[in-house]
Amino acid sequence: MEKTAAMTIEHTVMARPVSGSGNILTGTAAINSILYNSSLITLGSILCAWTINTIIVPHQFLSGGLAGIALIIHYLWPQTSVGSLNFLLNIPILMVGWFYVGRRFMLYSIFGMVVFSMAVEWIPATRSIEDPMLATLLCGIVSGVGCALILKSVGSAGGIDIISVILLKQFSIQLGSTTLFANAAILLVSMVLFSMESILYTLIHIFVASRVIDLVITGMSKRKAVFIVSKQWKDIQQQIFKQLNRGVTIINGCGGYTGEEANLLYTVVTFGELSRLKSLVKKTDPNTFLVVSDTVEVMGHGIGNQPHW
Repeated sequence: MEKTAAMTIEHTVMARPVSGSGNILTGTAAINSILYNSSLITLGSILCAWTINTIIVPHQFLSGGLAGIALIIHYLWPQTSVGSLNFLLNIPILMVGWFYVGRRFMLYSIFGMVVFSMAVEWIPATRSIEDPMLATLLCGIVSGVGCALILKSVGSAGGIDIISVILLKQFSIQLGSTTLFANAAILLVSMVLFSMESILYTLIHIFVASRVIDLVITGMSKRKAVFIVSKQWKDIQQQIFKQLNRGVTIINGCGGYTGEEANLLYTVVTFGELSRLKSLVKKTDPNTFLVVSDTVEVMGHGIGNQPHW
């Protein structure tokens, strides 16, 4: 007789510091949230501005996004200011983001745009590394970390960051991928104005930055989906609740070879919790069949790793 699969979901709810209705933070929690997000945006903006003044401009490299357009204008007309141009170019992008992303995001983004533009103006323009390839790699790493820190906040520094967030929310397109393709399009236009060497060096540091962005945003916090088949599934389920404080989905099925009824446990854990999970499963039942798979994105209270803007 054909067996019908049944699914039961268990939830373990973790506390969240909220006050009143919804997720509106008040008092100390609100102040801490503002300080945290402002610090991320400020540090990330300073790192990105540092790469422009100490690596990109001294080596005559280009860049992507609106800052890249500002650099092109600056190279053609040196009397223009990169910081001021970046500020002006961001205004229409911020207006679009205001309607598609949200007020809180845009307020933080305006703050980030101002901090970034001011940092570009104030950080001294010095040449830190002579070798162009080493400078390119360092630029990609530092700017990638800077952009990722900004995107881990609830705001941005304007420009392509806002477009990236819109595409992630609407179409689940990775942040780094949007940055890479948008910047590549700008570089194609730049090929008629600058040397091929500058274009290639720029493409390298943009590619490195895009990989670093994805690593910092989702790579370090990537969740693992785990399937567990064991005759002692009840004991394992309770151990997951008690030791990991994670929810478990119980799927009722049967073995394809033996025909015996079997319960399949499904849970999602962080990378750091994976070793603990495998240890407790092995200790409870050495004959457990366990499958671990990567996740691209997880949404949900307590375990989700998708940034929320």
